[in-house]
Amino acid sequence: MNLHRQPPLNAVCVSAIAFLITLGCAVRPIAPPATDDPPPAPREFRAAWVASVANIDWPSRSDLTTERQQAEIVSILDQAQALKLNAIVLQVRPAADALYPSTLEPWSEYLTGEQGQAPEPFYDPLKMWIDQAHQRGIELHAWLNPYRARHASAKSPLATNHIAAAQPAVVKKYGDQLWLDPAEPAATQRILDVVTDLVHRYDVDGIHVDDYFYPYPIQSPDGREIDFPDEPAWLRYRSTHGQASRADWRRQQVNKLIQKMYDVIHQEKRWVLFGISPFGLGRPERRAVGINGFSQYDSIYADAELWLSQGWLDYASPQLYWPIDQAAQAFPVLLTGWARENTLQRHLWPGLFTSRIDASSKSWQPEEISRQISLTREQLGVAGHIHFSMIALLQDRRGIASLLKAGPYATAALVPASPWLDAQIPDAPRLSLKRPSDPNGTDRVSVETADETMVTRLSIWKKYGAKWNFSMQAASQSEITLQADATLGMPDAIVVSSVNRFGAESARTRLQLRP
Repeated sequence: MNLHRQPPLNAVCVSAIAFLITLGCAVRPIAPPATDDPPPAPREFRAAWVASVANIDWPSRSDLTTERQQAEIVSILDQAQALKLNAIVLQVRPAADALYPSTLEPWSEYLTGEQGQAPEPFYDPLKMWIDQAHQRGIELHAWLNPYRARHASAKSPLATNHIAAAQPAVVKKYGDQLWLDPAEPAATQRILDVVTDLVHRYDVDGIHVDDYFYPYPIQSPDGREIDFPDEPAWLRYRSTHGQASRADWRRQQVNKLIQKMYDVIHQEKRWVLFGISPFGLGRPERRAVGINGFSQYDSIYADAELWLSQGWLDYASPQLYWPIDQAAQAFPVLLTGWARENTLQRHLWPGLFTSRIDASSKSWQPEEISRQISLTREQLGVAGHIHFSMIALLQDRRGIASLLKAGPYATAALVPASPWLDAQIPDAPRLSLKRPSDPNGTDRVSVETADETMVTRLSIWKKYGAKWNFSMQAASQSEITLQADATLGMPDAIVVSSVNRFGAESARTRLQLRP
């Protein structure tokens, strides 16, 4: 995540009827209308990035015991659940290393303090994250930095199986960091092998890459921009009579990787989403009047508009890390611009700079983030957002978590569906009432789903008089507890539907609880 470059509530439905049926509607701030049937389930991607690089979010230090690391996982996910987040984007490969057991790359030093050293006592951090997230009905997206091979904060020596040690020709030093050369075939293959391995071995819901493609430019002491040292690959290309300019050639390398990543992910598991969070400013010639700033297209060779237009991703999360009223990078103008580029109607879930809320005199106010969430809900074609990063919510900086919990996140929401991957509707669940033998016990509703491997969540509406209350839970929790509302008492009826890995929702099953 680029820390050095700063960057609904009306119901919003996608205009096409198919999307209206499968995606549902964005969250509303008011209670559902009084009716005998519940409204469509609210849909909104609500996520937070959990960064491991430099121990930003997790683990909080590189010298924690296994027990403490695990306690932090539980604490973060408990807070995510309390906030009604429905996804976590976890950084599992910050610098050609791994926060999970891998035969391809060494353990990350951000986990144990030394690259190549496994946690002791041993456990699989990624598996624990996935299991704990799924138990709470939360998606887990694995976040990779494809090209970065060593971060400036690294302290331990390279492990012998790190690609910079084992294949030094494909790694380049640029400033105080190491980078895989995007034009070296061995580097590209390593990235694809890592992605394939992750998707094959782990039950992740998404694979996510951020804004680091070619590195952000650095300058020499005399102020000249230092070019990325990819001369060997460039000369090989020229020797084959390649005609592209060097900038176009570099963009071609990144484009090929993005397209191949999309393909290998869906060849392995078609339901795993591929998401990219590019820098928040698009190509200069496509910007709205008055918008200016850094060009990722020209400087880090990222053609995010092309990826959207070609459908090489399932969701885009441009990092819109500027306030609403900053004219040259105005949040609402940028949001509209990215929505305009999204011609294939892939998911558009912008990144919000929530960590800009801090203890400094330049801190944003929490209301800036809540206002930005409101704007995402008002923008046609946008149905979600991601906070950078989880630590701001975990610490409830200036009351931001409390504000979200009481306001924008007062109602739970399902992750929007992805019908371009699969539009098949799951079978409706079967419900039965289970009354306890103890008169002081709690009534429960037993839920049976038809396909336990594909159904992941339950969409739940409980009726209290004329009012419907929405919630959702993991489908693995096969019972729904019937609790009394503080003012309305026990529910009169419950309506439940199954939600599969693609986000598609089944027909509803209703169980009348009281006359």
